[in-house]
Amino acid sequence: MHRSYLFLCILILLLASCSQNTRPISEKAAEKRAASAKFTVVDPATAGSIHGIIHFSGKAPAPVAIDMGMDPGCMLSNLKPNFSQQYVVNDGALANVYVYLKHGLEGNTYAVPSKPAILDQTGCRYAPHVLALMAGQTLQVRNSDPTMHNVHAQPSAPSNPQWNMSQMPKGAPIEKTFHDPEVMMPLKCNQHPWMKAYVNVAQNPFYAVSDGKGRFEISGLPPGQYILAAVHEARGEQTQAVTVDPKQDKAVDFTFDAQ
Repeated sequence: MHRSYLFLCILILLLASCSQNTRPISEKAAEKRAASAKFTVVDPATAGSIHGIIHFSGKAPAPVAIDMGMDPGCMLSNLKPNFSQQYVVNDGALANVYVYLKHGLEGNTYAVPSKPAILDQTGCRYAPHVLALMAGQTLQVRNSDPTMHNVHAQPSAPSNPQWNMSQMPKGAPIEKTFHDPEVMMPLKCNQHPWMKAYVNVAQNPFYAVSDGKGRFEISGLPPGQYILAAVHEARGEQTQAVTVDPKQDKAVDFTFDAQ
C-alpha cells in the first residue's frame, strides 16, 4: 500500500511538471503566430509598382563651392572640389527627392527590414545626402574619414529624441532607431558646418529617393488608391492622387521649379 501511494505521488508530480514545461512552449508558439500574423503581406501575383522622374523647370541655383580648409583631415580625403548638394540637377532632372506613399495604407503594419540603413561620412560629406528607412529600422552612421566627426540628429517627432555623438576617425558605427515617421529630418556635423544630410522615416516600405537622373521606383505595391508625395529639402512637398491596378507599372512624374 505504501509503495502504491508513493508511486501515485511521483506520477502526479511528473504530470504537473510536464504541464508546466509545455504550457510556456505553447504560449510562445501562439505569440509567434500572432506576431507573424500582424504584418501585412502583399500578394506578389497582384502587386504593382510606381516609377517616374523628378523634373526641374527653370535655371537651377548655381552650386556653392565648399571650403574644407579648416580641417586638414578633410583636405586629405578629397581629391576634387566639393559643392553644395541642395540642388543636384542634371539635364532637367532633380536628384535627392524623397518619394513616399503619404496616404492609402492606413491600418496596415509591415515587417521592419533587419538590415540597417547606412549613412557614411566620406570626404567630409554625408553619403547619401538624402536617406530613407522604415520606422524601427536601424540607422547605422559610419565614419570613413581620417578625422573626427560629430553627428547631431534633429528630429521633430516627440518619440524621436535628439542625439549628438562624437565619432572617432574610422571609428565604430553609431546605431540608432526612430519610431515615428519623419520627413527630411536634418543630420549635421557640429565640427564641419557644411556637412548636412536628411533622413526620412517611413511608416511602410514603399518609398524611394530620386537618383542622379531624377529617377525613382516603388515596387511591390498592393493595388489601391494612394496619395503619392515628393519632397525636396528646399522646394517643399508636392502630392498626386494615384491609382495602381493589379500588376500595373504606373508612371508618375513630378516637376519642381526654380521659383
